[in-house]
Amino acid sequence: MTQEQVAVTAEKIRAGKTSLGIEFGSTRIKAVLIDDAYHTIAAGDYEWASHLEDGLWSYTQEEIWKGLQTAYARMAGDVETAYGERLTHVGHIGFSAMMHGYLAFDKSGELLVPFRTWQNTNTHEAHEKLSELFQYNIPERWSVAHLYQAVLNHEEHVSKVDYITTLAGYVHWKLTGEKVLGVGDASGMFPIDPATHTYETEFIKRFDAIEEVAAQPWKLENLLPRPLVAGTPAGTLTAEGAKLLDPTGTLQPGVVLAPPEGDAGTGMVATNSVRVRTGNVSAGTSIFAMVVLEHKLARLHPEVDLVTTPAGDLAGMSHANNFTSDLNAWVGLFGQFAAAIGQPVDAGTLYGTLFRAAIADDVDADCGGLLNYPFRSGEFLAGLPEGRPLFARSPEARMSLGNFMRTQLFSAFSPVKIGMDVMTKDEGVAVDSLVGHGGIFTTPKVAQKILAAAFDTPIKVMATAAEGGAWGMAVLADYLWHADQPLADYLDTRVFADAASTTEAPDANDVAGFEAFFDRFRKGLPIEHAAIESIPLETK
Repeated sequence: MTQEQVAVTAEKIRAGKTSLGIEFGSTRIKAVLIDDAYHTIAAGDYEWASHLEDGLWSYTQEEIWKGLQTAYARMAGDVETAYGERLTHVGHIGFSAMMHGYLAFDKSGELLVPFRTWQNTNTHEAHEKLSELFQYNIPERWSVAHLYQAVLNHEEHVSKVDYITTLAGYVHWKLTGEKVLGVGDASGMFPIDPATHTYETEFIKRFDAIEEVAAQPWKLENLLPRPLVAGTPAGTLTAEGAKLLDPTGTLQPGVVLAPPEGDAGTGMVATNSVRVRTGNVSAGTSIFAMVVLEHKLARLHPEVDLVTTPAGDLAGMSHANNFTSDLNAWVGLFGQFAAAIGQPVDAGTLYGTLFRAAIADDVDADCGGLLNYPFRSGEFLAGLPEGRPLFARSPEARMSLGNFMRTQLFSAFSPVKIGMDVMTKDEGVAVDSLVGHGGIFTTPKVAQKILAAAFDTPIKVMATAAEGGAWGMAVLADYLWHADQPLADYLDTRVFADAASTTEAPDANDVAGFEAFFDRFRKGLPIEHAAIESIPLETK
């Protein structure tokens, strides 16, 4: 960056022509500051990981706030180092986080049980009963499924519940005092009516009428945050909130915040996929494929979640709990080997080399008989209550580096394909464009080419593909200045008007190879069930 560019950006920072997005991902909390041209001008992050607490995946409150403050401080430090400016204010702020899960509070605002994340699959009974009651899929990770399962389990805390929200909603509440939620994130708590952009009132009545629920001292509508569509001011940063975000006291209160959103919504924004018949695949620790629907699905499908865009339009989602955790573990093993022989390599070289091996000329289209299951946690789409990562092969399988890495990538995309096939093949959902999004697309062509084979559709990757949800949330924060136009038009005409992209069409040989692998993947699932029975979940 030239001195002139630094000076221009410094002036934008002083003038508040900036927007800050902070997203709590599964493995990283990231803060991204953008200018009014949607360029990232500073960033900071904090790595963290979920842990098992009483058999349930969780993060502590201490981790939430330490991670938030660290990511913010690193971003603010980036601003001071690059532009010589102390970050006393920003134009707008928005928070996003991994969707769903369960954060329940009592009347005094105290957390009643440890945060139950989207990874938990202990709510199967609630999922089945509520889906049948509503004739609408209620996934295991949705907040209402967690609440109802706690009711069914006669958990002691249930009668004390005064408010439930998501992680993004929790952080926003503590920084603004507002019990609100972006409509996209809210649609992962309880079904949203796309016509009114609020909760389905008939479903709420049915829920409250359930015998076990009716016996509680609360009504569901009084427990839920108020849904807000993108572009709606969602409160201002209080003095207490400013100190919670920036304990140094440099950041001043009064900043207007955007509605807090889920990672699905920020993924849609970051890929310009909020218009009907567009879709995106957002890949990280978990993976989801989303398509904005023209109309509701004809039938109830447990494999497809019905959520909304940040603007409130209905979208179908195939969500898999597992994606990169197992893949990263194997790549890490190769990195350790390189270091052991005295040839350590940086992460970019390591991932790039291994990924490119997966599409080399000498690989077998169907992975040569190798098989992998990437399940670190339970996976509803595959009918698994818990996860056990494992790799298997037949004695005659062709074991090579290329086939091994191709197997890793094929298996990572296989769970999400289950729900996507339901939408496109069973329901005839039309998709005009599908955009890949996430760090896995940083290596050119590889993941893009494999995803095109998995879905048998062209996959576009934008230059912003590795920006992530924090950048998407920063864009939603900026949208507060432009909410006089529809979100889809704002993205088309302002944010992505000059965006560079590449498109990878499906290769017929790759498509056939993926289908052969996918058939083997599904037939081999009993191996995973046996592993669950044979291998302890936790190492003593």
